[in-house]
Amino acid sequence: MNTVLNVKDLCKTYITNKRQNNVLKNVNFKVEEGEMVAVMGPSGSGKSTLLYAVSGMDRMTAGEVEFCGKNIEKLNDNELAQLRLDDMGFIFQQMYMLKNLSVLDNIILPAVKSKKSDESRAQITERGLKLMKKLGIEEIANNDINEVSGGQLQRACICRSMINNPSVIFADEPTGALNRTSSDEVMEELSKLNSEGTTIMLVTHDAKVAAKCSRVLFIVDGNIKGEYNVDVTKALRDRERALNNWLMEMGF
Repeated sequence: MNTVLNVKDLCKTYITNKRQNNVLKNVNFKVEEGEMVAVMGPSGSGKSTLLYAVSGMDRMTAGEVEFCGKNIEKLNDNELAQLRLDDMGFIFQQMYMLKNLSVLDNIILPAVKSKKSDESRAQITERGLKLMKKLGIEEIANNDINEVSGGQLQRACICRSMINNPSVIFADEPTGALNRTSSDEVMEELSKLNSEGTTIMLVTHDAKVAAKCSRVLFIVDGNIKGEYNVDVTKALRDRERALNNWLMEMGF
């Protein structure tokens, strides 16, 4: 397998009221192509900060992050923005979409703005509709974003994250704002994408979500305290039980 994300001695420090807050401290890990990796840990442990740093949404203080062989710290702001647009997909707990656009237009917007291909608007629209059909939401294509359910909107966000065929999807608490039924539906779709070869790195506080991943990184006070390989051959309930036992041992 190819390494799509190689993180070496990553540090992130904030200065607040003249005090230094070391949020991430010499973090090291790799993500291989086709993996689905969950990042877990207590509130304030640095989970989201880690996700933003390795995806280039926030600049690191020290260390190195190689994304598909590129050292993102050496890219200027425009190069980094283009990399995020073309080769990364993003899903957030809060489903950020433009209110003046339909659901479909929100989904295809990254492809319209990308320089990755010379597709026509009609071709991009067709791909967007195919993604919506794949995730079972084609009927809301022309709806405004305030006319659909939270679960439908999050699946639309998954479509948007996939529109440029990214190397990695980064997801920050993608089910955090959903009820259990919608959460299960969204995770089922992410699991399907992963089974088709899409690499996913997600932050979650939910062991039920993490049990559907192949690996779990547990972070405490800015350090990766442990790593757990999920036995995906076991039934989901058994995976959840085994993961919960490990998390308890980690002090979660």
